[in-house]
Amino acid sequence: MVLAALPIELVEPTPFQRNLSETHVRKLEAVIGKIGRFLDPIIAVRTPKPDHAAKYWTPNGNHRLSAMRTLGAKSIVAIVVPEPSAAYQILALNTEKAHNLREKALEVIHMYKELAQLDAATEDNYALEFEEPAFITLGLCYEERPRFSGGAYHPVLKRVEEFLKKPLHIAMSIRQQRAKSVLALDDLIVEQVEALKAKGLASPYLKSFVVARVNPIRFRPKDAPPLSFDEALDRMSQATAKFNPDKIKMDDLAKSGGVSDDSE
Repeated sequence: MVLAALPIELVEPTPFQRNLSETHVRKLEAVIGKIGRFLDPIIAVRTPKPDHAAKYWTPNGNHRLSAMRTLGAKSIVAIVVPEPSAAYQILALNTEKAHNLREKALEVIHMYKELAQLDAATEDNYALEFEEPAFITLGLCYEERPRFSGGAYHPVLKRVEEFLKKPLHIAMSIRQQRAKSVLALDDLIVEQVEALKAKGLASPYLKSFVVARVNPIRFRPKDAPPLSFDEALDRMSQATAKFNPDKIKMDDLAKSGGVSDDSE
């Protein structure tokens, strides 16, 4: 590794990063401008695309890079890492601003698609980069439905998903089918949520409440064999079809916690 001042026009964020937070960028601009110095080097690797205008990617410095550009900087201090694989370790490296679930899942699926073109490595080979297998499936769901309430399903998927021991380009079709299953379940859940709203029940936790009620793992004995993804989704779909909104009272909602349906 070397510490270098790179021409700022030659540095770009990795193409699979989350969107910039304008609020965070403005704060960085104010602090850097007030101090008059840039004291937090970004990480940079050489881009794997030689014909690309930018020669370096940063997996963890997009906000700082944007702030420095706005402030008119001609160069940016970076720790240049020789291993190209560092570009894909974005979740482990990113310390600028905590990711929410949507951001994590979308970054993972964007990395997944990029890596699938590089070699025949399997999902578990990239466990560090992907962090959780559930993020892969959720990322596909978010791509299909940007306002998808992934937080309601994450606790279940986290328990039943595992990294597939198949090359990424082959495993992708399995992931796409799993995402379709989750979205199909979400359609059923939404119908029950609307039925609860029609009863006059109002809460930002309605979807999380229904998902928790049909979660087959919630009260499953600890010594019971683990459910597979397909088993869990099948049971949830069946339970959702049997869910009776007429039996739900406001007190039931008040007693439940969970993730707000709009928290992401």
